[in-house]
Amino acid sequence: MRIDILTLFPDMCNTVMSESIIGRAQKKGVIDVRCHQIRDYTYDKHNRVDDTVYGPGMGMLMMAEPIALCFEDLCEKLNKRPYFIYMSPQGRTLTQKRVKELSSYENIAILCGHYEGVDERFIEEFVDEEISIGDYVLTGGELPALVLADSISRMVPGVLSDNECFEKESHYNGLLEYPQYTKPAVWRGKNVPEILLSGHHANIEKWQKQQSLIRTKSKRPDLLNEPKLSKEDK
Repeated sequence: MRIDILTLFPDMCNTVMSESIIGRAQKKGVIDVRCHQIRDYTYDKHNRVDDTVYGPGMGMLMMAEPIALCFEDLCEKLNKRPYFIYMSPQGRTLTQKRVKELSSYENIAILCGHYEGVDERFIEEFVDEEISIGDYVLTGGELPALVLADSISRMVPGVLSDNECFEKESHYNGLLEYPQYTKPAVWRGKNVPEILLSGHHANIEKWQKQQSLIRTKSKRPDLLNEPKLSKEDK
């Protein structure tokens, strides 16, 4: 899978995506993340990418043309048009379900906005989908883009050692993950649940499912409206 990020801060994005699991996956050739400097497509000597907004209002707005030229150049180099996502607080909130869907795409491009956002005409003309990582606003779209790129990348076959690494995690099946423990068996007087030391895999899996349901009801009861619970689960 290939992910292209259109940004004013490519070094910031490259640094994050070249580290840890995602960095190793890139070295193996499982995924390919590339960042593109929008300023390279400006048309004045000052490399300006923004200007004042029409009408009353504070701040600067990213101009349509530099972003359009950047994206069109990317399409030309790829010889195809990638699915184009704009990270925006006005987009639909990112979910694990949508991450799973996007991980099946061959190529995704992500636009990082800045300042007061992007000229609406560009969004109408080029953007396929707007995505938000939550109901709050950041100084730029780089962090949300990295969140999206990371969450998608780890779902691509070969990035993690086994599908079980994400299939039992929070949200994958609509529930929160069960509590987990590591050595030592007793830490500051607190014991690991005895069932986890029993070696009885069927009982352990049943306990994990129960704990997952209990935790979801306690922390995120709204999620219980999503999964189809069996009679036993209820």
